[in-house]
Amino acid sequence: MSYLIGVTVLWAFSFSLIGVYLAGVVDPYFAVFTRLTLACLLFAPVLWRQPLPVRHALGLMGVGAIQIGLMYTFFYQSFLWLSVPEILLFTIFTPIYVTLVEDLLARRWTPMYLLSAAAAVAGAGIIRYDGISQDFWTGFLIVQASNLCFAAGQVAYRHVYDRLDVRVKGWRVFGWFFVGAWPISALLWLGLGDLSGLPTTATQWGVLTWLGVVASGLGYYFWNRGATQVDIGTLAVMNNALIPAGLTVNLLIWNHDADISRLALGAAVMALALVGNRWWVVRRSQGCSSRSATRSSSS
Repeated sequence: MSYLIGVTVLWAFSFSLIGVYLAGVVDPYFAVFTRLTLACLLFAPVLWRQPLPVRHALGLMGVGAIQIGLMYTFFYQSFLWLSVPEILLFTIFTPIYVTLVEDLLARRWTPMYLLSAAAAVAGAGIIRYDGISQDFWTGFLIVQASNLCFAAGQVAYRHVYDRLDVRVKGWRVFGWFFVGAWPISALLWLGLGDLSGLPTTATQWGVLTWLGVVASGLGYYFWNRGATQVDIGTLAVMNNALIPAGLTVNLLIWNHDADISRLALGAAVMALALVGNRWWVVRRSQGCSSRSATRSSSS
C-alpha cells in the first residue's frame, strides 16, 4: 500500500508539472518518447546483466506495450474529440476495468471488488464532473480503450510477476517493461509528432528528465510493485486517488482554482471505499481461517 500512496503523490506533482510547463508547448508524442527512452536507459545497466527466460521477458514487454504503449496511443488521440474536463471525467472508470479484468483472468465473480471500484468512480466523479458535450461518444470510447489498457496492464503484471523466479523479481528485470513500450512511443512520434514542438528551454528539458527518470522510470516500477502487494479492490480504488491528490497539489503550489467542497467530498467517498474494501478483505480472511480451523479440529 505504501508504494501506491507514494507513487500517487509523485504523479500528483508530475501532473501539475506537465500542465504548467509542457502542455500546449512541447509536442506530447515527443514528451512520451523522451520519457520512455530515459526510463529504458535508467534500467539498462542492470537489464542486460540479468539473464531471464525469453517467455518471461516477452511477458514483461507485453505488459509494458499494453499498459503504457497502447494506453498513450489512445489517450492522446482522445484530445482530438474531447475537451480536457471530459477526458478527466471519463478516466474515472479505470477501477471498474481493473476488477473486471482480474475476475476474468481468475474466472470468478467478486461483487465487493466491483462495489469498491464503483465507489471510487463516484468519488472521482464528484470531484471532476463539469458537464459534457452532446457529441462525445467517439471520444468516450477512445478514452475507455485507454483506461482498459492501463487497467489490463496492471492486472497482467500481477500475474507475470507471480511466475518470475524469486531471484530475478523486481528492479533487475523491470526494464523489459519499458523495452516493450518504447517502440510504440517511437512510432507515434515519427508518425504523428511535430518537430516544431521540441523543448526550447532548460526548464522544459528539466521537467522532461524528471518525468522520464522519476515519474516514469521509478514511478511505474513502484506502482506495479505495489500492485502485486495489495488485493485487487484496493488497487482499483487507488487508481482514482490521483484525482484528489493532483488537484490538491495544484491548488497548494500553483494556486489554481479548485472546488474545495467537491474535492473534500470526493476524497472522503474514495477513502470510505478503501476502508470498506479493507474491512471486507480482513473479514473474509478471518472467515476462511475459522473454517479451516473448524475442519482441522473435526478431522
